[in-house]
Amino acid sequence: MTKDKVAFLGPQGTFSHEAASLVSDNLVSYCSIQQVMGAVESGDCVCGVVPIENSIEGPVSLTLDSLIHNFDLKIKNEIVIPINHNLLAAKEMSVDEVENVYSHSQALGQCQPYLERHGITAHYTLSTAAAAKRVAETGEDAAIGTLKAAELYGLKVIDTNIQENFNNETRFIVLDHEDSPITGKDKTSISFSLFVDKPGGLYELLGLFAENDVNLTKIESRPSKEGLGHYIFFIDLEGHRLDEDIKRILEDLENNTSFFKILGSYPVFSEDLFK
Repeated sequence: MTKDKVAFLGPQGTFSHEAASLVSDNLVSYCSIQQVMGAVESGDCVCGVVPIENSIEGPVSLTLDSLIHNFDLKIKNEIVIPINHNLLAAKEMSVDEVENVYSHSQALGQCQPYLERHGITAHYTLSTAAAAKRVAETGEDAAIGTLKAAELYGLKVIDTNIQENFNNETRFIVLDHEDSPITGKDKTSISFSLFVDKPGGLYELLGLFAENDVNLTKIESRPSKEGLGHYIFFIDLEGHRLDEDIKRILEDLENNTSFFKILGSYPVFSEDLFK
């Protein structure tokens, strides 16, 4: 049993590993989002860390779908990690000496202008961590990866923040069987479906929040898997589900939807929460 451990989407040396490291040093990696959630639901791990959205790529559909259709877990915390890519090598060398670089396709794409400027040829790997491991084992070429991967595999950091977009962030969630108590600076995540698809149907429900001056910080939609034109909506809102105003709005929403689920209330991310 690994009851005292925190599950995360592996492998080690990834941004998921970096996010999970803020929660605990006692970590166990899993190969898929569903495996992480399963480890938490079964009690094998005390909680789990998975990605839920990226500021450039958008929502992580597998996380959203799994929370709705497959697992009864709650969001206990959120973690926001800046996606900064670094050029790593097994030995000290200059950028001009690098001819080949290995990394995940997404990382290579986000660093393409940098690679073109320096005439570096890109090669794909399954993950940024796999690229770092390859370079550590062969002692040749370079990898694009995290500082966590450099630490893990003993690599030299040749250059930092080589990505094109400096506003790239990934939001991770910490999943548990219960969410967090009221802190005074909270968010709540919910999901719901309409009874019928009609003009103004979603507008009417969102009006409940506007009428009570509750700010919505995110709205997403996903197919409900019940046929074309049927959707489940995901909303993040400011406030805790136990706040009197929020509690009343959520009760009204539940009474006027065909499907309703509170995914959790949790504190707004701050690095101070994990110190």
